[in-house]
Amino acid sequence: MDLATIIGVIVGIASIIVAYVEEGGKVGVLWQPTAALIVFGGTFGAIAVSFSFKDLANFPKYLKIIFANTGLDFAGTYKTLISNAEKARKEGLLSLEQDLNKIKDSFLSQGLQLVVDGIDPELTRSMLENEVYAMENRHKIGISMLEAAGGYAPTMGIIGTVMGLVHVLGNLTNPDALGPSIAVAFIATLYGVASANLLWLPMAAKLKNKSKQEVKLRELILDGILSIQAGENPSILKEKLKTNLKSEKLPEETRKQTGAVNTKVTEETA
Repeated sequence: MDLATIIGVIVGIASIIVAYVEEGGKVGVLWQPTAALIVFGGTFGAIAVSFSFKDLANFPKYLKIIFANTGLDFAGTYKTLISNAEKARKEGLLSLEQDLNKIKDSFLSQGLQLVVDGIDPELTRSMLENEVYAMENRHKIGISMLEAAGGYAPTMGIIGTVMGLVHVLGNLTNPDALGPSIAVAFIATLYGVASANLLWLPMAAKLKNKSKQEVKLRELILDGILSIQAGENPSILKEKLKTNLKSEKLPEETRKQTGAVNTKVTEETA
């Protein structure tokens, strides 16, 4: 699980509740099922109108990406690419087929399979780039859905509040209950604004960031696959991939390896 996401949601909601209680409020007042139905039901309805049924069916998958630890292994991918480059250099491209079933990353495995099958390099690039493009588009739909929910929710909260006020002002026979009834009516606005800024918009930002990281990893794999197919020297490939890994945390051993490559390349250039 992605602890940062879970902790963030819990801390955000808890902070609002604790602050409300500290001001003398009662937690029970915050629970209003009708307000929740208007806000969350209305938001879902608005999203259903905005997107196709197929997009809605994929919504649980987007939530899984947001709350699950995707575990993008940049260092492991780097090592796999280098080891395959060295093996292809020594034993030929066909030797890579032996270890394909051991590779867990389906995109990397697919790329190496194209190399083993002798697919034209330009076609290999095109096929892998299309995979990356399709993945980005899928994620963009999820991001758009969450951002749309963040826009609809506050409006639904206002609708709920207006409905509550209409009901209160239509029953003024008990003036003593007027204040509490108005307070309850505004709970819908609280639900709408809070859900937008604690759930929908932050989750859209999280999905966007995770999508960028996955695209970065796949671009790393794409560069490695094309270099292996072109028969480039593994030392040159190390230097090329190291540039893409500058912002990632690599094991000490990997950093030493890339440092050694720098020295070697400098010496060869001199």
